Amino acid sequence: MQFLINLIASGDGGVPLFLECGNGNDNDQAKFARLLSNFKKQVNFDSIFVADSALYTADNLLVIEHLKWITRVPLSIKAAQLYVREIPDSELIKTDIEGYKAVEKESNYGGIKQKWIIIESKARKEADLKQLAKKILKNEEKANVLLTSLSQRKSENRTEIKAVFECEQKKLKYHSLVLKDVSKTTDKKNKKKVYKATIVLEKKSDKIESEKKKAGRFILATNVLKNLSPSEILTAYKGQQSCERGFRFLKDPLFFADSVFLKYPSRVETLAMLMGLSLLIYSIGQRQLRANLKQNNTGVKNQLGSLTDRPTLRWIFQCFQGIHLVVLNGVKQIVNLTDSRSETLNYFSKHCQKYYILSG
Repeated sequence: MQFLINLIASGDGGVPLFLECGNGNDNDQAKFARLLSNFKKQVNFDSIFVADSALYTADNLLVIEHLKWITRVPLSIKAAQLYVREIPDSELIKTDIEGYKAVEKESNYGGIKQKWIIIESKARKEADLKQLAKKILKNEEKANVLLTSLSQRKSENRTEIKAVFECEQKKLKYHSLVLKDVSKTTDKKNKKKVYKATIVLEKKSDKIESEKKKAGRFILATNVLKNLSPSEILTAYKGQQSCERGFRFLKDPLFFADSVFLKYPSRVETLAMLMGLSLLIYSIGQRQLRANLKQNNTGVKNQLGSLTDRPTLRWIFQCFQGIHLVVLNGVKQIVNLTDSRSETLNYFSKHCQKYYILSG
């Protein structure tokens, strides 16, 4: 059975605050706004909702106009396409986040007053330009094959030569085949009069420059018009990764089955609730561990042997494998509880320490 989980998590640690099990064939865009509105009715505190671009539709914005939100603008929107392609580099200002530049613009998309933050990522731009160069090269190879094929093509019908040319050149994105002439000649084999095209290959310079300008750029939107700088908006949006990490946790076969075979919807809902509770416990434990490490200005060793104050709880679980409780003559003993493991336990709660018989 295919099913989906709608999840709302806190920005400071990815703690799940709301979970709903839904049909795997449901439309995300149609449900997002309703979910946020329902959540706000149940949990009444001042907050800003951060979501991906699936939320950003004119209908959804009307539904959540009473909420504060930050989301990504789909580049399928014409105004967004124009901004990422036409904003000059000189307008972009460095943000407080290394490698990012941004500029604010007003928008009234969907009839909702908001501001758009056009952002350029240096790292993303470099990656996009490399990918673009590969696409242009591949397109040029394809164009040269077409050029050879069309230049060698002969036909007794002049109109056919032009029709084939028009059809084939539409397949090219970054290059153009320019028809210079259709001349009459004599076929050497059958001595018939035939037509041949004279064609040259040219780059679509305007198209390529437009794609280069677009590289590394995206747009964030918010209806919080004051008190939020571009850096704060970007930081809040990047915090959405905590929710994505929650989904990775739920889908990880190391924690749950990679396939679900349940007959009744009620059992699927029960499983989803158990998954949500597991994520709740996991994220709170991880959040508490990181907070304690930061408070004590220390860390634990990661997979590379370097100290980190942001370990994953999954890594800690792996570090604690092989610890056993042994009872000899009625005396309980812990086997393989090394000094480093004991030190790590100091940053967990007393209840966790008591489990390892370290605290009374």
